Amino acid sequence: MTAWMSRRIAGRLAWSLWALCVTLTMLSLLLLALTRAHPGAHIFDWWLGNSTVVIDVTVGAIVASRRPENPVGWLLCISDVAVSTSTFASAYAIYALLVQPDSLPAGEAMAWLASWLLPVMIGLQVFYILLFPTGRLPGRRWRWLAWLTVAFIVVGVVTSAFSPGAYLGSLGPIRNPLGIEGFTSIYKAVLYITSPLLFAAAALSVFVRLRRAVGIERQQIKWLAYAVAIFAASVVLNVINLAIEAPRWFEWADTAIFTAAGLAITFSIGIAILRYRLYEIDRIINRTLVYGSLSVTLALVYLGSVAGLQRLLSPFLGEGNQLAVVASTLAIATLFNPLRGRIQNFIDRIFYRRKYDAAKTLEVFSARLRNEADLDRVTGDLVSVVKETVQPSHVSLWLKPSSSGVKR
Repeated sequence: MTAWMSRRIAGRLAWSLWALCVTLTMLSLLLLALTRAHPGAHIFDWWLGNSTVVIDVTVGAIVASRRPENPVGWLLCISDVAVSTSTFASAYAIYALLVQPDSLPAGEAMAWLASWLLPVMIGLQVFYILLFPTGRLPGRRWRWLAWLTVAFIVVGVVTSAFSPGAYLGSLGPIRNPLGIEGFTSIYKAVLYITSPLLFAAAALSVFVRLRRAVGIERQQIKWLAYAVAIFAASVVLNVINLAIEAPRWFEWADTAIFTAAGLAITFSIGIAILRYRLYEIDRIINRTLVYGSLSVTLALVYLGSVAGLQRLLSPFLGEGNQLAVVASTLAIATLFNPLRGRIQNFIDRIFYRRKYDAAKTLEVFSARLRNEADLDRVTGDLVSVVKETVQPSHVSLWLKPSSSGVKR
């Protein structure tokens, strides 16, 4: 009865945090709509990515209500509430101080609240990555990272709460009402130097767990490692977008991929802890490796063949001819299936050697079985194949005797 009551209370608390987060996000979007009605008004820079927090907090609430003993779900919920509070406070401050001055009370108080929430959000994110999936540290040697994260939150909150430039430009011309000159440089040093190190150390702890884990825990960590790999690829695209004059479509694609990759981390945590379709991750990783490699290879072949054929044919057909494009497209269509099969075999041999060997053994046995008539040899081969592929501790084969008493 006590356990049931605890689970019920945990569920109510988790979904209360969900309701608070969703309410703050909806109010933020309402303030954003009111702000956009005034041409030239400053828009909160991070509103789009922060609005997806309603998806994150839903996953967190499900995990916290069903696995209340695991702190990862609670950290997800609290982190999402901090994000939604920051978004609401920022949108409120912009509307109350820039769009319609003095139209809403406590505009400067909301601006000050928005100034110091970023270190809290970062610290909570580091913690739920560090504690994933068991809810405990990977070992005693990782206590230093937990204490360093706590120190980062405390120092970050203090320095940002009194930093004039704590908003990093996200609130436009608004300045921290309690800002003290000199704190901005300290805050930026803490944020830009310490937070990447914390995230890197937390990611390292995940791969340390992966190397040591077996069974269910290994499958759980694979989900997060896969999502982190996708997120890392999206960060690379983000850096490219910031470094070059990218076209508009690339910026939109980069934003969409970056947002989806961030959501993938939350979904992977939920799937791993709730153990929903836990063993599907091997198939997902396999397909990603195959079709990712296939896409890159075909793209390189296509671009190379188009450029090469255009150079070869330009003296005869002139510049801008479409024959090279048509020929390259036909070549890609022809190469797709054979190349996919070769890449699949290569990846199976490299990353899934045991499964690959087992599949090959079964193929050979199936081919031999079609032409084998000796029952004793068939049963012997069957036992050896089971030992080689399944690797059980003991194998025995029982054949039901025929009605005539002859063994079959």
